[in-house]
Amino acid sequence: MFSLKGKIALITGASYGIGYAIAKGYARAGATVVFNDINRELVDKGLESYRADGIDARGYVCDVTDEKAVYELVATIEREVGVIDILVNNAGIIKRISMCEMSAEDFRRVIDVDLIGPFIMSKAVIPSMIKRGHGKIINICSMMSELGRETVSAYAAAKGGLKMLTRNICSEYGQYNIQCNGIGPGYIATPQTAPLREIQPDGSRHPFDRFIISKTPAARWGTPEDLIGPAVFLASDASNFVNGHILYVDGGILAYIGKQP
Repeated sequence: MFSLKGKIALITGASYGIGYAIAKGYARAGATVVFNDINRELVDKGLESYRADGIDARGYVCDVTDEKAVYELVATIEREVGVIDILVNNAGIIKRISMCEMSAEDFRRVIDVDLIGPFIMSKAVIPSMIKRGHGKIINICSMMSELGRETVSAYAAAKGGLKMLTRNICSEYGQYNIQCNGIGPGYIATPQTAPLREIQPDGSRHPFDRFIISKTPAARWGTPEDLIGPAVFLASDASNFVNGHILYVDGGILAYIGKQP
């Protein structure tokens, strides 16, 4: 039930990080992996990493916010590889700026990549999924789909919108045997979050690191590999009656009020 053999999976922004880990998991489960990123340098670095891991992936340059380019990407993949069975909307950005100091231009850019990008990608693959009678769309949401925090107003707004886009795709296209679900990662140990986990000069943990550990019942940061199992589940036949659901992979943060001071 968890095999992806014979499936073609497109993971956006999967040159590194969470997208790359999910793509590796899909390859191990038998899928043909296709990914995109925003420039040739990132795509080439991604291809090099996939080759080093023994994965024969296809990489394409495409900006997920460019509707024309997205439709051309999907047509190219269908011509060169085959019809996309699994779409993972992973590409995303964050700008950590206080709301009153954030420009409307920066706010719009986050919304464009994190919300409008998945909208464009999804509507580009859905017609072929309808024709084939099946399809899986997985949106990489966030705990910020549920919670707010300082300096992430645009990101939280986008991820909250992505949660509802997930439910609406389910509502409109579930009748065609298309399942659209989301994964909401907790705090994941990636190169981007490494500065927040650095040991301080006095040997203590970074204040933010201590904060996250104190709020997480698992008492650790997640790893990209922690997302592979949930991602394979939502891409496989094992989840054929799971639709419109956000699976939070957060070590229990959303279930926990925190320790009494």
